[in-house]
Amino acid sequence: MSIAVTTDELGRTLADFRFAYLLTIGDDARPHVTAVSPVWDGRHLRVGDIGRRTRANAGARPEVTLVWPPADPAGHSLIVDGTGVVEGSAAEDGMLAVAVTRAVLHRAAAASAPPVVDGGCAADCVEIQPV
Repeated sequence: MSIAVTTDELGRTLADFRFAYLLTIGDDARPHVTAVSPVWDGRHLRVGDIGRRTRANAGARPEVTLVWPPADPAGHSLIVDGTGVVEGSAAEDGMLAVAVTRAVLHRAAAASAPPVVDGGCAADCVEIQPV
């Protein structure tokens, strides 16, 4: 199930989550995962104090994903895809500004869920559309 929501709601949605995992892709095509506390500024998700590996990965491959786990195991995870731009010099930890391209609230569907049709999501999803 997908319900379109504008990114105007992203700031309010983030208030329900404590932290996220930032996923970047390394030179070896493996994901690099780090715990972060992004802040929504109305246009970008800003991730501060990024390390050297995250900086290098995002600089070479700017497509990133952020995943906020639910506080309650029965709750939704927030999954955000975006394009990151590294800000600051290599001597600093720097910041990553992520322009959101897709966001969805996701949780696994109940075992009794009806079959998926027309390319829909088999899980319980709420899509957040960029404006």
